[in-house]
Amino acid sequence: MARRRTTEADADDLPRYFVWVRGLDGPEPQKWMTMDFGVGDWKRALVLAYLELPEDERHLSLSMLARRYPAPRNDLS
Repeated sequence: MARRRTTEADADDLPRYFVWVRGLDGPEPQKWMTMDFGVGDWKRALVLAYLELPEDERHLSLSMLARRYPAPRNDLS
């Protein structure tokens, strides 16, 4: 049985979605494992935009993803 290095993360272990949510000071980027909107859909009103990340982008930092996929312009207030 082959061993894998402990520093390697499975694609399933990494957040799958890049999400822009409404924050106190404007849009904030987040990474989510699933698109579960929670009980009563209370999160749905906070989500401005989301994108399912390709496997090769799931390891990128929030700042890199925010530069690649800027916040939606229609709700920058």
